[in-house]
Amino acid sequence: MSQLAMLAAETQEIATNFFFYTIAIVSVLSALKMVTTDNVVHSALWLLIVLASVAAVYVFLGAEFAAATQILVYIGAILVLLLFGVMLTRAQIGHEDDLNHPQPMQGLMVAVILFATMVYALADAFGTTRLDALSEQRVERTDAVADAIFSTYIVPFEAISVLLLAALIGAIVVARRD
Repeated sequence: MSQLAMLAAETQEIATNFFFYTIAIVSVLSALKMVTTDNVVHSALWLLIVLASVAAVYVFLGAEFAAATQILVYIGAILVLLLFGVMLTRAQIGHEDDLNHPQPMQGLMVAVILFATMVYALADAFGTTRLDALSEQRVERTDAVADAIFSTYIVPFEAISVLLLAALIGAIVVARRD
């Protein structure tokens, strides 16, 4: 391998790491802001940034179908459903004092314990194994998943779409009852 090719590979790895860590920092800061804000609508908008950054991580991992699903299902459907729920409940929009738990240290302690458990499990499972980001063994499976959804599983896919449509119509009927 020539020295120029090695330099290009090293530069690509540095750029990939930089963008990955930038997205990770944005995701963590947005998640923290999401759970600490007092406004429910602002919390949902911070959740939008968290879900979009998870989709960006999927793109980095080479899972384009998972990224597209993340955007369509979670950002396009679940977040809209969450905002509809906030709007239909006629909850107070803005600052609310009684939204916070009276003992936040318990939640922080549980979060730290869960994080330590996750770090221990990952370190125990993978140890010092290093994944080669520039490996030629990457498998493109987006077309296989799409073929399975729209051929083998087309009936359940359409049944779920009709069920979601019925739930949306039911929510509108319940909301407009007055």
